[in-house]
Amino acid sequence: MNDITARPLAHIMQEVVKQPVVVQNKPGGTGAVGTAFVASHKSDAHHILVTTPNLYLVVEKNKLLGEPSPYSLDQIEPLALMSADPLIMVVQSESPYKSVKELAGAVKKSGTMAYSSSGPYGILHVPIEMFLQAAGAKMRHVPTTGGGPALLQILGGHVQMSAGGPAAVHPHIKSGKLRPLASWGAKRIPTLPDVPTLNELGYKAEAYLWVGLFTPAGVPEPAMKALREVVGKSAQNAQFVAAMKNVNSTVDYRDTPEFKKFFDEDYARLSQAVKRIGKVEAK
Repeated sequence: MNDITARPLAHIMQEVVKQPVVVQNKPGGTGAVGTAFVASHKSDAHHILVTTPNLYLVVEKNKLLGEPSPYSLDQIEPLALMSADPLIMVVQSESPYKSVKELAGAVKKSGTMAYSSSGPYGILHVPIEMFLQAAGAKMRHVPTTGGGPALLQILGGHVQMSAGGPAAVHPHIKSGKLRPLASWGAKRIPTLPDVPTLNELGYKAEAYLWVGLFTPAGVPEPAMKALREVVGKSAQNAQFVAAMKNVNSTVDYRDTPEFKKFFDEDYARLSQAVKRIGKVEAK
């Protein structure tokens, strides 16, 4: 979602500021390489990080495992939230499970059922474990190298459940290959009005595949104010909204104060979940 969001946003921002806005991908380490790159440019308003919850999940994983992190969260500052799409739980359309209750019941009886994720302690692994803990159930974790490979596992019938954001799973739901059972949102997804949230089903589990913008720490207030104005104008541009809608993602722009509140609440939920998961080995 980083690149999918960054490119149309950069195009609009470029039109607003009348100068080049370049998207530079820095893959590696579940986003850690790109984050460390931006974090190293202290006080520089010309470097903006586009990232997801993996921003803090990397830090929490490293804390848990006693490994060094390539950056600390105090090296960056929230700028704006672009989207906050709830994750969606999916099973194969041929699956006998038509509800979360049926799936949870089968998991408890089986003891051998599995789910796929984008990798250990990532944005799919942690929320799925939040659900399983709330359901009092256990499944075998099949980590992969990303959201796409995780979906391939469920599409190929190698696991019984997986999850993804609307941009990833919507095409497979529409084609009839996957069945959505629930979402991790606080409210139902408008494009899937018949799919309940886990919270309304009695499972305390809320998580989003959000995309936000961050600056290096120490950016002077006048520069930060100018950035907020540019980003705010760009995020609400009709072309950007349409571009995100085309990939089944809804723009949920929130300026710095609102984004900080959202970030702190999201961080608190998922960091606690990482601690509850504890040290695990992929099976």
